[in-house]
Amino acid sequence: MHHFLKETDFTIEQAQQVFALAKEFKANRLNSPQTLNMQSWGLLFYKSSTRTRISFEVGINELGGFPLVLSSQNTQIGRGETIEDSAKVMSRYLHGLVIRTFEHAIVEAFAQHATMPIVNGLTDFNHPCQLYADIFTLLERYSPEAMDLQTLKGKKVAFVGDSACNMANSWIHTAAMFGMEITLAGPTGFAPTGAIDAALAADGLPKQYHYTTDPKAACRDADVIYTDVWVSMGNEAEATERKQLMAPYQVTSELLAMAKPDACFMHCLPAHAGEEVSQEVLDSPQSIIFDEAENRLHAQKAILAKLVELNS
Repeated sequence: MHHFLKETDFTIEQAQQVFALAKEFKANRLNSPQTLNMQSWGLLFYKSSTRTRISFEVGINELGGFPLVLSSQNTQIGRGETIEDSAKVMSRYLHGLVIRTFEHAIVEAFAQHATMPIVNGLTDFNHPCQLYADIFTLLERYSPEAMDLQTLKGKKVAFVGDSACNMANSWIHTAAMFGMEITLAGPTGFAPTGAIDAALAADGLPKQYHYTTDPKAACRDADVIYTDVWVSMGNEAEATERKQLMAPYQVTSELLAMAKPDACFMHCLPAHAGEEVSQEVLDSPQSIIFDEAENRLHAQKAILAKLVELNS
């Protein structure tokens, strides 16, 4: 069974096909092939969601499938049923399952016991669907016709803020996979952890990211400046301390000016203006945050279509 739990669960060739599909789906949204015809796909949420829920629910519907939105607290999982039993039961009903949760071990356990494809809609460790949407958005900028991943080789990404968060991990993994450069900038104590180093090693990818406490150095000559919220779901108790430590890492117009003149600003959203990014940057012509958000729909439809093909 082929799952999509991390960015490297598709080969480079398969990923290239996913981005080509995403382009087709976006260009002909009202005429999407009915790849999920009569299939029922579950969307299991341990965390609240806007973009993940809407994009997957709409995308499954546009591919001819039937989305079922489930909450961990409104299923027997919330009363202690094991993941093993839940995965086996759900596999008897569903053709696939998207999970948005906390511990990465949860999606891994579902994948271990399910007989249907499992898609990682976000964990505390990574967010591969967002990264595929981000890469698709960059390909629209650098290779709009061919969607050629080769055009991203050597592009420099600056990730500013919590460099140990799930989005930072996904960018480290993706940059290594597609030959991009990435420098992360954050306060002492928020550097990438050994978990992402282990993930790179497991996939045979080089540990080639750079980390600094100097945001200006990270952003100098960057093609992309990326940030995420300072306080993720589950870290609310640390909110005051995190905001104080992260204050020097707000993406401002001054920081954006350190990048290349045609650099773009990206954020997976939701954004907190005045914290990780200024309102001026969010509203600037260089901001492509809503292109990213829209492209969640098209990229995820392509991911689902590819999984159906690989598991047929």
